[in-house]
Amino acid sequence: MPPPAVDAFEAALGALPGVAAVFMERDERILLAGRDRLLDLMTTLRTDPRFAFEQCMDVCGVDWPERAERFDVVYNLLSVSRNDRLRVIVGTNETTPVPSVTAVWPGTAWWEREVFDLFGITFDGLADHRRIVTDYGFEGHPLRKDFPLTGHVELRYDEDQKRVIYEPVALTQEFRNFDFLSPWEAMTTLPGDEKAIRRPAEAEPAPKPGAKP
Repeated sequence: MPPPAVDAFEAALGALPGVAAVFMERDERILLAGRDRLLDLMTTLRTDPRFAFEQCMDVCGVDWPERAERFDVVYNLLSVSRNDRLRVIVGTNETTPVPSVTAVWPGTAWWEREVFDLFGITFDGLADHRRIVTDYGFEGHPLRKDFPLTGHVELRYDEDQKRVIYEPVALTQEFRNFDFLSPWEAMTTLPGDEKAIRRPAEAEPAPKPGAKP
């Protein structure tokens, strides 16, 4: 369990509706929140002068496949007036949407689209769920821990059809054939080592008949 709040500011944060816990970790203040009251909580964090987190600097996702709610949506907030930061974390699963905070910070629409694209997390109230990093025909969500490293399909330009086509991934050789050696262990010779290697002297040509020794 995270430690209890240690100062008045954290106590004020912990008393807000929808807050599950507030704690410090590696000198960063972290707030765990529920989905149901997220929009009200973010509005309070932005407009209440006690907190005044005017800017949402980033929204990102984290995948924990072993959990029932495998995803975390992480909001990094900044208070310019108080020179303070806060990390808000909300959990969800593959099917339950998270309330969009675009009504509080309109610029977060880009980051919510990115989280949807890379993790498959949907946002209730986000007007645009188009992909933003991968191609529109991309299959799956590449930052999920169970996404194959090779992907599902590959694309190439087909000279006969004169267009880009998608095909199933076909590897021509064994994938990820590691030898588990560090670069220094795997490098048996370094540039310049050939100067230190002694080679047998080349055989001298036989003297010509009648030539003086």
